[in-house]
Amino acid sequence: MSENTSSIVSKVWSFCNVLRDGGVSYGDYLEQLTYLIFLKMASEYNKPPYNRDIGIPEEYSWEELKQKRGAELDTHYRKLLEEMGKKPGMLGQIFLKAQNKISDPAMLYKVIDMIDKESWVMMGVDTKGEIYEGLLQKNAEDTKSGAGQYFTPRPLIKVMVECLQPEPLKTIGDPCCGTGGFFLAAYDFLKNREGGLNREQSRFLKDKTFSGNEIVAGTRRLALMNLFLHNIGEIDGEPMIDNTDALIADAGKRYDYVLTNPPFGKKSSMTFTNEVGEIEKQDLTYNRQDFWVTTSNKQLNFLQHIRTMLKAAGQAAVVLPDNVLFEGGVGETVRKKLLETSDLHTILRLPTGIFYANGVKANVLFFEAKKAAKDPWTKEVWIYDYRTNVHHTLKKNPMKYSDLDDFIRCYNPENRFNREETWGEDNPEGRFRRFTYDEIVARDKTNLDIFWLKDESLADLDNLPEPDILANEIVENLESALESFQEIITTVNVQDEKPDEEG
Repeated sequence: MSENTSSIVSKVWSFCNVLRDGGVSYGDYLEQLTYLIFLKMASEYNKPPYNRDIGIPEEYSWEELKQKRGAELDTHYRKLLEEMGKKPGMLGQIFLKAQNKISDPAMLYKVIDMIDKESWVMMGVDTKGEIYEGLLQKNAEDTKSGAGQYFTPRPLIKVMVECLQPEPLKTIGDPCCGTGGFFLAAYDFLKNREGGLNREQSRFLKDKTFSGNEIVAGTRRLALMNLFLHNIGEIDGEPMIDNTDALIADAGKRYDYVLTNPPFGKKSSMTFTNEVGEIEKQDLTYNRQDFWVTTSNKQLNFLQHIRTMLKAAGQAAVVLPDNVLFEGGVGETVRKKLLETSDLHTILRLPTGIFYANGVKANVLFFEAKKAAKDPWTKEVWIYDYRTNVHHTLKKNPMKYSDLDDFIRCYNPENRFNREETWGEDNPEGRFRRFTYDEIVARDKTNLDIFWLKDESLADLDNLPEPDILANEIVENLESALESFQEIITTVNVQDEKPDEEG
């Protein structure tokens, strides 16, 4: 990090800490920075040598804003946010439903003054990106805000991109893109590829490569700004992230790659207030003709949707919880259809302690879409177990990119058809093992939740993990169990409330 970058980052963080003492969360601070940096950059683009009209009226320009003080500033800023949210294109989407969360005008002015002292357009992309990603990370760590559920560990994202190795002039989709982490990792991979990019490839990467959905308004705003600060998209262009629910219908777009981590939680539901003022939840079932099964299971719906998003020979890397691998009924149907219509070639079993949402046991599924054929496309599934006897925590031992070096070597991105198992009779502790299609479909319910390594902590009490790691694992298991029990209770209650058909 350069001295100038360090100085800017230090300023940004110093204000963040002061504002937190005044009750402003990381998320609220981040949103206000988003609005203000966007306004400042629009002002810079409006001047030579750019001379671009971004569509901000003179009365709401940056120059007008920074002249206000006290109550006048508070009133002006609130009106500005309201008016900007009515504008078309990226401008309107960044400010959609925007509110001022910094109630102290003096503190608001200090943040404005801090932003005003920097030239954001001229600032390096890496610097802007580093500042913003750092704030997103802090926001995810703020468990009170719940923002962590939209934040996938960046090392894991980088590994997934490294394995897929996206190529220039290809499209990349994410139906639930959160703050845009997968897009940014793919952007960096393509931008830094050996041999560089020509002009056509660079323009395509900036404006046409990425497309996604995010239904949470605040998260979508952060994603749009995150991409923009990383030089993806145009300040006066149309947003590449839609605010509609991707599961409702097939939008018709087909992608060369899909990289995604669908939101945790098995059920799709809608919360509403009933006639007597009570809060109720109702399961959402998506009736789509292009799905193999109809279910309220959110994860199974996303998996089906992702398959429809892919072009023939399109590739996907998707983070999914364990239940997708072993649930019976519709789950088994979805797994069989996936094995038949795609080449599900690799599963990475992930350890606990790497997500901000507790109780998550997840995997990465890598598959390639295929055209209709008589025989199943999946011939063998290679499974890498990076869960058994692996212990991570978010604070003391977070997962690093280097922790998955061995997985990348085994995956062999340069030619995944040339692989070797590390497991064998002479090495029963090998983490990479191949299973044939016949072996998998012979398993009860076509269960893909496969493991073979011996858990050392069960066999050797002297080998137990550190107490804090053990405690975290216990908490995660309990929360996972409680979530399952809660779903059972909800299901039973819904069934009890159904009218007696015979009566």
